Amino acid sequence: QVHLVESGGGLVQTGGSLRLACAASARTFTDYNMGWFRKFPGGEREFVASVSGAGINTYYSDSVKGRFEISRDNAEDTVFLQMNSLKPEDTAVYYCAASSVGPLSNKWDYWGQGTQVTVSS
Repeated sequence: QVHLVESGGGLVQTGGSLRLACAASARTFTDYNMGWFRKFPGGEREFVASVSGAGINTYYSDSVKGRFEISRDNAEDTVFLQMNSLKPEDTAVYYCAASSVGPLSNKWDYWGQGTQVTVSS
């Protein structure tokens, strides 16, 4: 069982930055690939970024590539999402997830409760 708790969401102006954090309670954090997803109001959840267990491989959706950076601190069992150059269309609830399969897997075993990010124009 893995428990995930996100933090760092909030309200920011267009062009601003936010850093999300996801603290995990897992027996072996490095066994899990970690990802960030987001859900727009009335929409489906979509992939944002993911990182492999050792933190070597990272993946991004085209919509955030070059603006967002995912990283993880395996000593602290935490994964981060640095979001820069934020746009109003980034407004969503952001979720952290863990997968034992792979960073691009369709199977994400555990999810956090989500944190709201709102970008004002």
